[in-house]
Amino acid sequence: MRTLAFMNNPSRRIKALLMALTLSGTLVGAAHIKAASHKASSASVPSYPVKVSANGRYLVDQNNAPFLIAGDNPHALVTMISVKEAAHYFADREAHGFNAVWMDVLVAGPYRPYSPADGATYDGILPFTGYVPGGTDTAHYDLTKPNEAYFARVDQMLTLAAAHHILVFLDPIETGQWLPTLRNNGLSRAAAYGRYLGNRYKHFHNILWLSGNDFETWEDPNDDAVVQAVAKGIRSADPGSLQTVELNYQNSSSFDDLTWVPLIQLNGAYAYAATYIQMLHSYNQRPIAPTYLLEAHYELEKVGEPWDYGNPLVLRREEYWAMLSGGKGQLYGNAFIWTFMPGWKYYLDTEGVTQFTIWKNFFESLPWQDLVPDQAHAVVTAGLGTFGSLQTRVSKSDFCTASKTPDGSFVVAYMPAVRTITMNMASLKAPAIAKWFDPSNGAYTTISGGPFANKGARKFTPPGKNHDGDGDWVLLLAAIKEK
Repeated sequence: MRTLAFMNNPSRRIKALLMALTLSGTLVGAAHIKAASHKASSASVPSYPVKVSANGRYLVDQNNAPFLIAGDNPHALVTMISVKEAAHYFADREAHGFNAVWMDVLVAGPYRPYSPADGATYDGILPFTGYVPGGTDTAHYDLTKPNEAYFARVDQMLTLAAAHHILVFLDPIETGQWLPTLRNNGLSRAAAYGRYLGNRYKHFHNILWLSGNDFETWEDPNDDAVVQAVAKGIRSADPGSLQTVELNYQNSSSFDDLTWVPLIQLNGAYAYAATYIQMLHSYNQRPIAPTYLLEAHYELEKVGEPWDYGNPLVLRREEYWAMLSGGKGQLYGNAFIWTFMPGWKYYLDTEGVTQFTIWKNFFESLPWQDLVPDQAHAVVTAGLGTFGSLQTRVSKSDFCTASKTPDGSFVVAYMPAVRTITMNMASLKAPAIAKWFDPSNGAYTTISGGPFANKGARKFTPPGKNHDGDGDWVLLLAAIKEK
């Protein structure tokens, strides 16, 4: 989330808001913002709650149907908009194929720069009814004195999400604004708050708990302990719900903090650098767990280190790199939606959203859950480009990521720039049809000359610029099924 990234720093927050207001003026009427809606996936409605697959690599629903995480980040939804507006938001996201969101239970001042930093809803409902000794601000709220009216509003938002078949990554007390509150409450009250949440929401099957948020001080054992106390309190009241955590802003993985590993079941990657680097790190951590892109660059936003502007090309690179580097889904973000800035509805249906739907539909047409990243470069043997480092900007990397199914039925490679790559055709179990997939508009182009023998090496070169005028393409090799 963007809290410690710039929203807790007043000067950076002002600059960010000015940038957003500038964008809202300069982009009004821009064709690439009000993009046509791409048809959403017709995948069956998931049966919640989700659980971890038998092999530990991805999520499944109660019918063991693979669940590809395709989420949005409306962090401030509980406090910033009405229930009616939230219904509009969830309906829109469901129509575009989103099946998950990251939502905060508690939201404070930096999301609402023109309102008191009291954590209240837009219509004045405070989250707590008392304070611990030392003050009367959000940092001294007594976590054992929840305001029923506030949490009834949270109930309403979760009910709306469930009505639209959306899984909520629910942050119980995010650590961007609320860490001082946890410190002042201490372990006992923090655990009690966790138990309260666990008991209240254990009957909502569309919840997965997400602790942290730019949790930079997790290496401080006192901070880590008080945040974990909430997670442990939730677990004591609702042992069946899945949990995860977000750690350092810029680049991190949930499993980087080994003390969280016994508490969580998903390993989220946070990446501002070229996303394959952090995703592969998460994928290779142990124990095996579903890995997903938890947070990266947001559309219409220029933040992060290394920085990049969240345009469609940057977002596509992050999305396809992540999926072909062991990821089993991701959460998309939008500068206007995570804070629900004035005018947010205009930026709800952007080109980035349209292309996110294309991304989801493409992978759901494949056995995405079985894809294994080509870390040894045994599939793509030449033309890979430069791997880079955690200082490599998304927009500057030319690295090709690839994955294959273990049985050799499918090979998928993402090329961020036009050039020739060499494929080891023996990676496939049978002669294969080859296609170029344009991630900017979802169109396929069959490569002539196929089916291609599943032996030896073969070179493939993309057909030039894609529909957006960029150079990124996806190569799909599909083995012909035996008759």
